[in-house]
Amino acid sequence: MATSEVLSIRLPAGRGDVLRREARRRGRSLSELGALFIDERLREAEFAHVEFRDSAVGRQAYIRGTRLAVWQVVRLLRARGGDEAAAAAHLGWPVERVKAAVHYAQSYAQEIADALADHEAFGVERLARLLPSLEVLDVPPPPRRKRAR
Repeated sequence: MATSEVLSIRLPAGRGDVLRREARRRGRSLSELGALFIDERLREAEFAHVEFRDSAVGRQAYIRGTRLAVWQVVRLLRARGGDEAAAAAHLGWPVERVKAAVHYAQSYAQEIADALADHEAFGVERLARLLPSLEVLDVPPPPRRKRAR
């Protein structure tokens, strides 16, 4: 099975220059950056509420219109015992946004697992050096509700 596929594309006049400058700025080859942008845009078209952004640790999938990366939503969801409605309520979001993160995470499980592992290995102290205004909040899980019988 091939790990990549070679395609030839035509860009509108002047867009190649923009792509070359952006590739140079990011320290990537023209081919690498073009492939990255196309892949990200295809993922955005495939998954509702997902967009890609630059972050302190590189490009990441985020939930559109929020400040949370998909891996962060997955982490919160795990802390809520997988309860999508509880995670959505905690965030003040419609449950569809949480479901969007779940769908993306299922399709790109290794990417999300790596991001979660990086987060665990990074440590709060190192993050505070990178982000001096960082505030760490300890948010306890909600109390378990008794089920009505």
